[in-house]
Amino acid sequence: MSGEATVILAVFLPLAGALGIAAAGRWPNLREAVTLATAGALTINVWSLLPAVFAGERPGAVLFQTVADLPIAFTVEPLGMLFAALASLLWIVNSIYSIGYMRGNNESHQTRFYICFAVAISAAMGIAFAGNLLTLFLFYEVLTLSTYPLVAHKGDEATVKQARVYLGVLLGTSIGLLLPAMLWIYFATGTLDFVQGGVLAGHVEGPALGLLLGLCVFGVGKAAVMPVHRWLPAAMVAPTPVSALLHAVAVVKAGVFTITKLIIYIFGVDYLFAEPSAGWLVYVAAFTVLAASVVALRQTNLKRLLAYSTIGQLSYVVLAAAVLKPLAEVGAAIHIVAHAFGKITLFFAAGAIYTAAKKTEIGELRGIGRRMPWTMAAFTIGALSMVGVPPTAGFVSKWFILAGAFQSDNLVVIFTIILSTALNAAYFLPIVFRAWFREEDVVPKKDHGEAPWPMVLALTTTAALTLAFFIGNQPVIDLELQLVKPGP
Repeated sequence: MSGEATVILAVFLPLAGALGIAAAGRWPNLREAVTLATAGALTINVWSLLPAVFAGERPGAVLFQTVADLPIAFTVEPLGMLFAALASLLWIVNSIYSIGYMRGNNESHQTRFYICFAVAISAAMGIAFAGNLLTLFLFYEVLTLSTYPLVAHKGDEATVKQARVYLGVLLGTSIGLLLPAMLWIYFATGTLDFVQGGVLAGHVEGPALGLLLGLCVFGVGKAAVMPVHRWLPAAMVAPTPVSALLHAVAVVKAGVFTITKLIIYIFGVDYLFAEPSAGWLVYVAAFTVLAASVVALRQTNLKRLLAYSTIGQLSYVVLAAAVLKPLAEVGAAIHIVAHAFGKITLFFAAGAIYTAAKKTEIGELRGIGRRMPWTMAAFTIGALSMVGVPPTAGFVSKWFILAGAFQSDNLVVIFTIILSTALNAAYFLPIVFRAWFREEDVVPKKDHGEAPWPMVLALTTTAALTLAFFIGNQPVIDLELQLVKPGP
């Protein structure tokens, strides 16, 4: 199969899977088999592009032309390749987990759930492989719209209210801020293409460049940079597999991926570094990291704690990208992977605890490690990765971000990483200690063990990936080093 056909198939295969899921909706086993088969086929298809991208090739395709000769087009470059490979792989694991969760909790509207999930993955592929800002914006909006029914899945009044916050913030920021930024870029440069080294040099400069950067950063609401972060805690009303999609597979990763891609391919790292008006981004990202970590310390609900942890961890990526040094840019890309593996493990564990023990509050987790050792072992690994302790994936990404900060003598970033690491330890390690080393306050009325086996299989798999990435990270590093080298 040609590179062009492979790229187009990667974007539209999940949509074909969604149609198959809809057709098989009356037969749960067949419906879920179609989901798994589609996820597996997508992963094989996406990963088949890796050798070409490693070799410096940039497979692509043009679907059609729009107004002003702006095409809907795809180009596979290293950052998008990483995002697509990650999202496709985790779709398989999340689908396995979803089977156990949705059945174990007797959730309603399961067919709709799997359909919307597939559409969201298709949108994520479109974002990953977007060849220009117009294509990215189109699929960015599709991702927002397709995940709204997932967030509103329970359907009660409180859930729908929070889902409207989710939809309102994400649509409001993209249409109110990112769309004007996109028009500004086009009329200033005559292009929306993603180009190595950026397209803005000589076209937008001085304070105007800082303003344009602000429109882009806050317009990408999915990155949850404060103060456009409210949608993320609001979305915690969704079922746990959806939370995993939001936090690890597609949505927030699409946000930080978009900001990183804009900095590298629209603004240009060297051009931004030379412009003082862009320096504010480091301070906003640092504030988000620390403020979200402080708020997480005060949470008593496990999923809300994980939500605020995500807000802080996302801004590690933004912070790294804002350092504007090669090692930090690589660190930003690596942290997308590290956070995905660690955070999906934590959400999987939280969902398993809810399914097996119906516990949602941190104070209820005393001694639960003895009843659910597999789940809590995975949670422990995920937590250590968020802190950045070896031998976990989080250590690798923090190493590169800190290396980039030292490369630029950026004391703000160095201080932020050190302090936030201490805060991460302060809210994660007591949970681990409580689960393993404290006695249960109340013996449950009904004795319970682990959650259904598909859930345990999924969370142990992602925990293993979190550990494996500590050793097997070199291919990712080699791939992302192409971001800071001249194109072919």
